[in-house]
Amino acid sequence: MRGLALVSTALALGGGSAVAAPPAARPAVDVQPHKALYEMTLESAKPNSGVVGATGSLAYKWGESCDGWTIEQRYKLSMQYEQDQPVEINSNFVTWESKDGKSYRFNERRTRNGQPDEDIKGDAAFKGAKGAGGAVFTRPKDQNFDLPAGALFPTAHTLMLIRKAQEGEHYLAADVFDGSSVDGAVDISAVLGPKIDAKAHPASTDVKSPLIERPSWNVRMAFFPESSKDENPDYELGMRLMDNGVSSEMTIDYGDYVIKAKLKEIQALPKPNC
Repeated sequence: MRGLALVSTALALGGGSAVAAPPAARPAVDVQPHKALYEMTLESAKPNSGVVGATGSLAYKWGESCDGWTIEQRYKLSMQYEQDQPVEINSNFVTWESKDGKSYRFNERRTRNGQPDEDIKGDAAFKGAKGAGGAVFTRPKDQNFDLPAGALFPTAHTLMLIRKAQEGEHYLAADVFDGSSVDGAVDISAVLGPKIDAKAHPASTDVKSPLIERPSWNVRMAFFPESSKDENPDYELGMRLMDNGVSSEMTIDYGDYVIKAKLKEIQALPKPNC
């Protein structure tokens, strides 16, 4: 379920220019630290997928310190199959990313039916504003990956998505590394829809919060492994993304089936006094 890791990400945001103070002519991105709870359900499944149901929850926390961003994602998902036993997946994914976009730490533990499935830990860094970098995994085993020049970490990618949307652009292609699997960066192609007015089109009928009463855009991202030559993405992630970094809903499309995450609760977190 890698798509749930990068809702940043994806909800979830490397080049330093992505998060540096923008020129006066460019719109600023004012991120609101927050924590949110999403309900996950099966939105659709192809008849030959074997998937007949999915239920779960995603707890998401985006924190801010003076020098970086923290992301905590915990999800529990039960997948029901037509001819197999249900599969219970639990994941805890925690990251820290420096505001200059150069340093990143990641740690994920995932279980399947109560048994260890993934245990990933490491860090990554870029050498300069547009320099190449590298990722070092210490779990599940010592392993290194090169990162291409111009690649982004997840928070820098989300900030760039918002900035591009504010500027009226409708497409962004980028290499992004999030550390949610023992691989290098992935190629993400994002399509950005037109700005949505919050009053004319409320983000939620269930949740009332000024955090989602904001200008927003529908974003659709396709994820391609860096080394893959396949024209079809591994998966696609759709979301309604606010100008403050909040997402009111998400869909993770794995081709044979689609998981939907719908906002149920949200709360603002304090910004640091730097």
